[in-house]
Amino acid sequence: MAAEHVAGAVDKGTEVKNMILHHVTNGYDWEVPGHTFEFDPHALVFHIGGLEINMSITRHVVMMLIAAGLLILMGLLVRRKLAMIPRGFASVVEAFVLFIRDEIAVPTMGKHHAVRYTSYLCSTFFFILTCNLLGLIPFGSTATGNISITAGLAFVAFLMIPGAGMRQMGVFGYFRHLVPQGVPLWLGPVMIVVEVMGLFAKPFALCVRLFANMTAGHVVILSLIGLTFVMGLAAAAVAVPFGVFMYFLEIFVAFLQAYIFTMLTSLFIGLFVAEGH
Repeated sequence: MAAEHVAGAVDKGTEVKNMILHHVTNGYDWEVPGHTFEFDPHALVFHIGGLEINMSITRHVVMMLIAAGLLILMGLLVRRKLAMIPRGFASVVEAFVLFIRDEIAVPTMGKHHAVRYTSYLCSTFFFILTCNLLGLIPFGSTATGNISITAGLAFVAFLMIPGAGMRQMGVFGYFRHLVPQGVPLWLGPVMIVVEVMGLFAKPFALCVRLFANMTAGHVVILSLIGLTFVMGLAAAAVAVPFGVFMYFLEIFVAFLQAYIFTMLTSLFIGLFVAEGH
């Protein structure tokens, strides 16, 4: 009898593990109430030389497309309601835009340059925030919990950071900046290596931080819910309240991670913009 109980607990534990993995990983299916969408894993496969590139639709790609569609719709709705005194939803969006401009862009790169890069920072913030929140709704999935997607966002930031420096200082001025003035000649090659490593370290940190935080929170919530299936209703008295608490904490983290990614990107851009001012 004890052996059967242990075997049953192991089976339930395996089901919980599979449920967690299905939620936090990518896949070629998307479950919605009453239907499961199956995507062809070989629909968009390209061969370049000996390299195979698979760009087929996945669950996280669908979430990104939904996020992009919602943001386009939001932009159209807000644009129609532009006025001297925005009201309703438009006022909420304006508050976020003003916060990004006045509390993120201006302090890190100055008022003059903030105007130039606020649109990019707003796009980054709202896209990450929307993807984060979509993963918290039933039958949703967190696209920002996929390191390939966070790497794509970090790659765009990687292009923007040196691009801002080259725009401000010029191409040759930007590369001359890699060796600070006053550094001994013999230390120049070392400083170049360190600065180049720093260029790649910045987007790498952005990529891993967003991916890890969004994945970890979902794993904790699903693990707490899974305890009720493995240990029975006795565990629900503890697991459910903690699960609800973690859910609301994840809503806060969704906003926080969008803010941190945007703020650090603005800070990295501001470092090069300030050097060339």
